[in-house]
Amino acid sequence: MRILLTNDDGVHAPGLAILEQVARQFSDDIWIVAPAEEQSGAGHSLTLTQPVRLRKLGERRFCVTGTPTDSVMMAIQQVIPDRLPDLILSGVNRGANLAEDCTYSGTVSAAMEGALAGIPSIALSQAHSREGLADAAPFSAASEWAARTLAPLIGRPMDHRTLININFPPRAPEDVQGIRVVRQGFHNYGRSQVVKRTDPRGYSYYWFGLAAIEHTPGHRTDLEAIADGYVSVTPLHLDLTHESSLGPLGSLYE
Repeated sequence: MRILLTNDDGVHAPGLAILEQVARQFSDDIWIVAPAEEQSGAGHSLTLTQPVRLRKLGERRFCVTGTPTDSVMMAIQQVIPDRLPDLILSGVNRGANLAEDCTYSGTVSAAMEGALAGIPSIALSQAHSREGLADAAPFSAASEWAARTLAPLIGRPMDHRTLININFPPRAPEDVQGIRVVRQGFHNYGRSQVVKRTDPRGYSYYWFGLAAIEHTPGHRTDLEAIADGYVSVTPLHLDLTHESSLGPLGSLYE
């Protein structure tokens, strides 16, 4: 089985090294094509206004001067065009990709690109207990739980244009409660914040950040699963059409 690994934290990110260790439990045919630098928040963006460069770092290991989407496209069209991967794994991201944050996530978007190409694709992310941990962010839950979470999924057919989004809770491996298959949740939009700062010359600049998360009730979404200490497994699909609105909208133009 040929497995392509990518991420949005960059080719040298510790989460990618962990993902490689996990992937090698399932196959020896591992290829890595990932962004040269961190691309967090890149979403499903494609580089169109400047050239994209591909650099070989080692045997079956490449980096791309672009986004996670660029990396997947370069992998399947330039790096290994002779045979498509049987599976794409994206991650392990430093930080959760839950609820509507999936739309911002480069990690999830890399899996989306794989799904568009007809390749079974899975995104993996490690939630953290607080912001600002930087390189000290722990990946212990992902390290211990990724293989057992992936095992039932690998080789299983996926519906057309679908992908799987996996998140690991910010707990020690022995404190993880298990694995839950749940739907995507939604945050309170008001949690977003814009932090204003002033540079040494007196000009303002801004950082986008996230305030505390407010969870939805019911404990049936990815947000609740992570809060309860479970690994969340969420199937996503790329068809954004709101079916029930087609009829009412169509009647407006009759």
